[in-house]
Order: sequence, then structure tokens, then C-alpha cells
Amino acid sequence: MGIGFGPSNIALAIALEEAGELDNVLFLEKAAAPDWQGEFLIDGSDIQHNPLRDFVTPRNPSSPYGFLSYLKAKGRLFEFLNLEAPYPPRTEYARYTVWVARQFDRAVRYSSAVRNLAYVEAGGLPAIRISLENGQVYLARSVSFAPGRSINVPAPFAGHMGGRMVHAAQYRSALARWQLEGAVERIAVIGASQSAVEMLLDLPGHFPSAQITGICRSFGYKQKDLSPFTERVYEPEFVDRFYDAPEAVQNSMRRELWRSNYGAADHDVIAALQFRMYEQRVTGREQIVLLDNKTTLDITPRDGAGGFELTLLDRMDGSEIRAGFDAVILATGFLNHSCAPEGEPFHPLLAGVAEDARFRADGAIAQARDYRLLNKPGLTRAPVFLNGVSETSHGFGDAGSFSLLSVRSAELARSIAGVPVRPQKISPGAGQDTPALTVQPA
Repeated sequence: MGIGFGPSNIALAIALEEAGELDNVLFLEKAAAPDWQGEFLIDGSDIQHNPLRDFVTPRNPSSPYGFLSYLKAKGRLFEFLNLEAPYPPRTEYARYTVWVARQFDRAVRYSSAVRNLAYVEAGGLPAIRISLENGQVYLARSVSFAPGRSINVPAPFAGHMGGRMVHAAQYRSALARWQLEGAVERIAVIGASQSAVEMLLDLPGHFPSAQITGICRSFGYKQKDLSPFTERVYEPEFVDRFYDAPEAVQNSMRRELWRSNYGAADHDVIAALQFRMYEQRVTGREQIVLLDNKTTLDITPRDGAGGFELTLLDRMDGSEIRAGFDAVILATGFLNHSCAPEGEPFHPLLAGVAEDARFRADGAIAQARDYRLLNKPGLTRAPVFLNGVSETSHGFGDAGSFSLLSVRSAELARSIAGVPVRPQKISPGAGQDTPALTVQPA
């Protein structure tokens, strides 16, 4: 069974269908319908990866589920080839994702939010009990766990989420609600990511009279490291090299490569923001304001008026300022599996199986090379595969992006069917080697 039916498990469904193994598979998705970045489809925004790094093309260029097949089916292939832009609109890739997902409706149960997982036995064999919020219970021989990552809410903001303070993952819903409520004259965007810059550019169109303030710890907004040499981390061969490295080396490499994927933005949106802010200086109406080198120390809800007072620390001179906002949006990303400030040991839905799991020295839950959750020595459990949440052990290609979906899905499909892609190694960071678990067919 699959938990979630976003890009990672959609790609797996394709690989399982190719292998003739889809008939005994069911995916559970909490949303009522297929979707991809529905809360963040900003007009004029594009995707941030090569569109041919889709669900299947790098592995099977002739697949009917590739992006080019979608364009052909929609009658837009030549129009796309004539597009003077490096990447397609985000809205188009979202529609491509839905187009593929809909072809697997027979294998998906929507509006099926999972409450917890637990190891059990069924018919004398290891199994996994999957309990849903609606009271339904399923038993599975194996699970592909792909619910996405938890949102990152920095400590000062915890306890204030909801209403006029939201994460970027609720962006469009929040805008619609705030426009109906009115009285939104000052909006803060917290963070220095791609989404932060995109929101600074987008918000003035929704709130023409509001002042939009970007607040970030860094000195301005950093450009992503898109060097072709850095981009080699998104090649399949890098996964083996990264996984085989000692844990200390993995963590060092992640710090070195951080700007290739986090806390940075593409050149086009940075240039657009800088141009917009300069133009506002010329006209004398500075709607977008930047407060960089600032760390949020404290947040106080405003009585009656709504909104929040933020206490900010200037990292250069140590001074503190207070600033009031009617609404706050966190562009602070998502949590990886680690005990770092931007991490969590495991996804909350794994709590029921985590007590039997092994952990890395850095606190993250441990995985085999084929993405199986590693259990404590001597325990035989039905396999849980972590699909798309394995950045800590497998590198940036497993950071929730499309980059290696096509390759990873084929590896998972073979392991789920009980045919490991290669002899299974256990990362030096995961502890002592133990024999690979016997993988029961899905």
C-alpha cells in the first residue's frame, strides 16, 4: 500500500504498472482529488527543474506518462518547443501531474487520511496495520510511505499558527480568506527561499495598498547554486556515493551543497524583485520593504486589532526593533529527517513503527539503500519504504523534488516485488550491518 499519492507514489505507480505489479497495490491519499502545489500556483511562476526530469522519462523515454506525451495529448507540443523560456509554467506542470494521477484512479482512495501505522501479523506473516481518520483499517504486506514532509515552523512562531499567520503551504487559501476579511495593510514574509521571493512579487497584486515586508536572517536573498558541477548531486550515481559515505561526511556535504536547494532563489525572481524595488524607489512608493539580517526573537498577538507584533534582532549591530503586521506568512520550508534545527527524527505518522527502528547518530531514522526503514537487530517486520523523504541518508535527489523520481521509483518497485536492485548496503551512519529483510510482494 502507498501512503500519499503525490509525485513520489505517482512515479511508483507507473513503475509498478510497467512491471505488471499494480493489481495488488492501493494508494491512500488524504486530499479529495489529485493535486500538485495547488496552494502555490502563482501566476507567472515556473518550475525549477528540467521538465524532462518527470515521473518516468529519464528511465523510459517512450512511456505514455512522460511530460512530452502529456504535451502531445494536449496538442501543445510544438507550442512548448517554441516557448522562449527555459522551464514551463508551474500551472502546466501541475496539470501534467493531475493528468498522470487520474490514469491511476483505480488504484487510489482519495479523502483517506491516515492516522497511524503499526506492525502486526496477518496469516502468520509480518504485516502493517494502517488506521485511517475515518475509522477504516487496512492491512498491508509492505508500505511505500510518501505523505510529503512536515512544514517547518521555527520556535518563535509555534503556537501562533492559523488565522493571520500561515505557512506558505496554505498561501492561496490564506489570501482568499484575508481578502474577504479586509484590514490587511501590513504583511510580513519570513524566510529567504524561492517561495519568499515569489510571494513578495505576488502579494502587491492582491493587496495593492498594503506594505509587504520581507524578513530574513541572511544578508539579502541568495541565488541558488545551479552550477552544472553542483547539479551532479541530482544524478543517480551520486546516490550510491552519498549513501556509502560516513555520516559525518554526509552531513558536511549537505552543508556544503545547501544553497543548491534551500534558503536561496533562482536568478530570474531575484532580478525581478530587485528591479521592482528599484522602480519603487524611483516612483517614491516603496511598497516592498526588506528587513534582512534580522532574527525573530518574540511574537505578541495584538489585542483587538488582530495581527502580531514581532521583536526582531539585528544580527549586525545587536539592536532590537518592534514591527507590527496584520498578517505573517512563513516561507521557512519543510522538515527533513534529522535532529538539526530544520529537521525531525521521523514523520509523525511513523510514530507507531519508529519504536522498532534504528536511528543514525544524528538522530534521523535509519534506512537501507533501497529506502527500507531499518529495524533493530533481531526484529523481522514488514517493510516500510520511505519514498521521497530520504535526503539525510540518500542526498538532495531525495529532497522531495522530481529530480530522481523516475530512477527511485523503479528501484522501489523491484524491492517491493522482492527483487532488490543490488545487494543491500547499510550506510555507515546506520550502525552495524544486518541481513536485508525478506520483502513480501505488495
